[in-house]
Parts: sequence; C-alpha cells; structure tokens
Amino acid sequence: MSTSTIRGNFLSFTGRARILHTTWFAFFVTFLVWFNHAPLLAVIQETMGLTDQQIKTLLILNVALTIPARIITGMLVDVYGPRNTYTIMLLLTAALSFFFSMASSFEALALARFMLGFVGAGFVIGIRMISEWYPAKQLGLAEGLYKGLGNVGSAVAAVSLPTLALWFGGDDGWRYATALTGGIALIYAGVYFFLVTDTPKGSTYFKPNKSGGLEVTSKRDFFFYLAMNIPMYGAMAVLAWKVSLLGLMTDLVANSIYVLLLVLFLFQSRQIFKVNHEIFEKPVDPMLRYKFKQVAILSIAYAVTFGSELAVVSMLPLFFKDTFLITAALAGVFGASFAVIDILSCPSGGFISDKFGRKRSLVVLLSGAAIGFFAMSQITAEWHIAFAVMVIMAGSFFLGSAAGCVFALVPLIRRRLTGQIAGMVGAYGNIGAVVFLTIFSFVTPSVFFVTISVGIALAAFAALFLDEPKGAMAEILPDGTVEMIEVH
Repeated sequence: MSTSTIRGNFLSFTGRARILHTTWFAFFVTFLVWFNHAPLLAVIQETMGLTDQQIKTLLILNVALTIPARIITGMLVDVYGPRNTYTIMLLLTAALSFFFSMASSFEALALARFMLGFVGAGFVIGIRMISEWYPAKQLGLAEGLYKGLGNVGSAVAAVSLPTLALWFGGDDGWRYATALTGGIALIYAGVYFFLVTDTPKGSTYFKPNKSGGLEVTSKRDFFFYLAMNIPMYGAMAVLAWKVSLLGLMTDLVANSIYVLLLVLFLFQSRQIFKVNHEIFEKPVDPMLRYKFKQVAILSIAYAVTFGSELAVVSMLPLFFKDTFLITAALAGVFGASFAVIDILSCPSGGFISDKFGRKRSLVVLLSGAAIGFFAMSQITAEWHIAFAVMVIMAGSFFLGSAAGCVFALVPLIRRRLTGQIAGMVGAYGNIGAVVFLTIFSFVTPSVFFVTISVGIALAAFAALFLDEPKGAMAEILPDGTVEMIEVH
C-alpha cells in the first residue's frame, strides 16, 4: 500500500478512520476533564482559601486511583466491548466533573479528584478498539495517532480553561469552566455510542474465557504475573506515604491503608489463581499459548517512558527558571516544548514500528531516549538556552516514539486479552511516574535526568529479550473453532 493511500485512509472519516477519529477524541475528552483542575489551581486556592499542602494533596489524589483503574477498565473492555465501556466512562467523566465543579469544601474537592483518577483509565479502552479495526501493518501508526492526539486534551485544558474562567468571571468562574468540560463529556458519550461499533461488520469480538484476572498459559508465567502486581500496590503505598508526609493523614490512617493494600493484593492473587488454576492441572495447547514476558517487558518500557514523561513535564518549567534565571511565564513555554513533541512522536513511533519491526524499533528508540536524557543531565547555565531546548525536544521525541512503539506491540500479544494487557502496561506508566517523582524529591535535576537515563537503558536491554510477533495468533471462536489472526 502506498504512502499516499495510507495517508488518505487516516485522513478520511469513513470506515476504520471514523473509528480512529471518534475514539481519539473520546480519549481527548477524558484527559481534558482529568486535567481540568491543573491550570485553575491558583484560582481555586484563592477562592476557597486552601493551603499549599491541600493543593499538593489534590495533585496527588488526582493520580492515586489511576493505577488500579486501568487494570479494572482493561477487564471491563475485554468483556463488554470498547463501545459500551467508553460510553459509560464518558458518562462517569461528566458526573465527576460536575461533582468537582460544585464542591464547597476541601473534603469534597479531594473526594472528587480522587474519584477522577478513574477517568485517567479511559486511554486503555481505545487501545482495544483501534486493534479491532486496523490490520497489523497499520496498527502501530493508528495506535500512535490515537495516543498522541488524545494526550492533547491536557494541553488544551491548560491553554483554554484559565481564559474561560476569566470570561465567566467572579469567584465561580473556575466552576463554570470545569463544568463545561463535563458537559462536553456528557454530550460526546451519546455521540460516541451512536457512531461506533466494536468490530467491522462480520468480525468476531473475542472475549476472555474468565474474568477476575489476566489469563496466563504456564505455571512460570503465573508466578511472574503475581510478582508484576507487587509494584502496583507499592506505588499506591508510596502515594499514601507522600500524603502522610504532608501532615494530612495520621500514622494510624496511613498504616491502615498499608494493611488494606496488602489484603487487596492477597485477594487479587486469589482471584488470579481462580482464573488460572487449570494450568496446574493440565498444560495449555501450544497453539493457544503466549509469553507473559512480552507483557512484563512492555510494562517496564512504558514505566520508564510515560512515567518519566509525566515526571519531567511537572518539573521542567522550574528547571528552566532556576537554571537560566528567566521569568516563570517564559520557563513555562520552554517546559511545554517537551510535552508538545508527544503529538508527533507517538504516531512516529508507531509508524517506525510498522515499518522496521516491533522489537528492533523499541530497542533503538529506547536507546535514543537514554542518550537524550544523559545529554539533558549535562545542561548548565553556560549552555545557550536554544540549544538546551533542542536537546530536550530531541530526548522527548525518542521518549514519545518509544511509548508509541510499546502500544504498537500490545495488541499483538493476545487479542481477547488486549484490554487487560493494555491496562497493566498503562498502570506501569503511572507507577513509573510515582517512582521518578519520588526520586526527584531527593536529588538534583542533573542526577534526576541521569537516573531516568539509566532506567531507560535498562528497559532497552530488557527489550532485547522480546519476541518479534510473527505469523498469526490463535483465538477460539464462540462455536469452539480456532481462528488465526495476522500479527505481522
């Protein structure tokens, strides 16, 4: 297929292109709402008389629920389909946005932001939807476009909502601005439901055989899967610890949360065993097996890419301000250059993956990102600021491209489990953010960048052990027959 034909397919609004564009906009809307508070925090603090500690708490709570939410959402989309799941997610997004906009106390604000963390899981739904509509040879670019364009929602919130709040005027301007984003989500829930279907006409939507946990196909993978769940609970424990450090949680409450997380881990482990107990009784047919190491390696790769992206975006403006002694406004513009590149880098990473192979592309792009972050660690006040921005943008391009490459591979592991696999990989992105932000609170920016560089280099090494998707994956049809799905 020629480049012009592919471009035409993606730019049209018919067939699979319509699914792509309606779905990335659904992702865009969820991110618009998820980050609708960030550019308005100063106004919210002033009008509601909040302390600096309370503002920091709102920022932490906004991401606290996203880790388990991506796991849960992945299970739901595999069972109920992306059309129904995204519609419900958008309705939930609208309701929580309205709840936040009407909050009259810090406690209500905190509860709303905590629950809005679930909205950050909307990303997972589209990964499954796009994989149902696009062939393997175009899947990387399609997933990259979905991710890159959807991420713009947070940037649009940062640019537009302060202006809207001023336009509405008064102490309640921020309330109307955030409620407006909820209204968009409410309307789009109906639009999305009526414009999409889960699969092309005549195609089968493969569902998991069991729910409650990810199906694995060997005893070794079962224990590997259990081990990969530990960092998720560890990250949530770190978030609770950070809130306790702010003095907004007693030791008793913090310890209760730690115990609760341990109980939840044990409960989840039991559910995973119930889903997979048959592998201890008889081996899985070789045709139906997949290697969990694929999921683990991609999870680690996304932890160091998306995780470091979230961490770096939050500290870059202050880094520019302190290093080059410029105004906060100008530092914000330079800092935003890192995030803007994501619009181009994610589709580029997907396209590179389609063109040059999944494994090789991921290794090369991760290696480039590791070199980029090491170069960033060398930035000092003696550098020309334009050169510093160029280095940061180059590092961001490799980082975003590697993240796009990760999700070019996710749907090619096991079709009926794509939502759950995407949920786990996506959750690791948030785990990476928690880890990197925690490290940043103890070290200098230079050491922080070196730490990220080392983490990405280790992920690049791990990616060497990926298996390149070849041939076709086997899926069982409802009537018991097996269908082969192309993966290359």
